[in-house]
Amino acid sequence: MSTSSTEKSFFDLHVTGLGYLNRIREVTPRKGDPFLACDIAALNGPSDDPEYRYFDVRVSGTEAQQLVRRCTEAVDAKKKVLIGFRLGDLWTDLFTYTKGKRAGEQGVSLKARLLYVGWIKIDGKTVYKAEPKATDAPVREDTTAAPSNDQETSSPDANTDMATDEVEAPAKAFA
Repeated sequence: MSTSSTEKSFFDLHVTGLGYLNRIREVTPRKGDPFLACDIAALNGPSDDPEYRYFDVRVSGTEAQQLVRRCTEAVDAKKKVLIGFRLGDLWTDLFTYTKGKRAGEQGVSLKARLLYVGWIKIDGKTVYKAEPKATDAPVREDTTAAPSNDQETSSPDANTDMATDEVEAPAKAFA
């Protein structure tokens, strides 16, 4: 019996972008282990008039957890903490507002797992930039379908390149 027949395969859906880090917190569920969570206000649209998409994320992975925890003080001090990120396992959560002018109305929250933090800027100053790894590049297994002339080809990380162009060398990890 080969080992490949017992291995599970998965389809990954990743969201990459840049956004502002907010509301870093430890969540203790009734059932299960406590975990680190935060909100990301991701930038979307034209750079001169962006819109925001809000994600409520569970921080996954030791490295991402360490980096987010190191930003807690800056977020609590209301500094602008901008990160380049990769999210996975995106899903929606329906809820009912319990207070405010929308009390009783239905709402939708975008949830995901924060898998990777590529860089961090606090008030415009780069305080962290990950070293490039060979595994950071997206792998495309299906090479049978080449893009047609009417399809746009771009790097999945193109939206994060814009904000990091001025970074010439990796920044030292911040204290």
